[in-house]
Amino acid sequence: MRKKNTETLRDIIGQVLKANHLDKQLNEKRLIDAWPKVLGSNIMQYTSDLKIQNRTLYVSLSSSVLRHDLFISRQEIVESLNKHVGADVIREIIFR
Repeated sequence: MRKKNTETLRDIIGQVLKANHLDKQLNEKRLIDAWPKVLGSNIMQYTSDLKIQNRTLYVSLSSSVLRHDLFISRQEIVESLNKHVGADVIREIIFR
């Protein structure tokens, strides 16, 4: 029987990460890992570098046509990536 004041392990780990200011880095890593899941594995073959700085995701692409297509739908991509992670990690995407 569970006591009323017990917490799940997930909640405790989340509290420890937040207290040590590690939750931001973990969410950034999750967002970068979510890129192929959200956009599909085909886009990964044109992606050479992903990094996050100041809540902006920088993406290096080898295809100018793909860069243009993704640029048009960048706001939807931001929302999908943040939703997949479950946190507001990025505000914008810059394609290079």
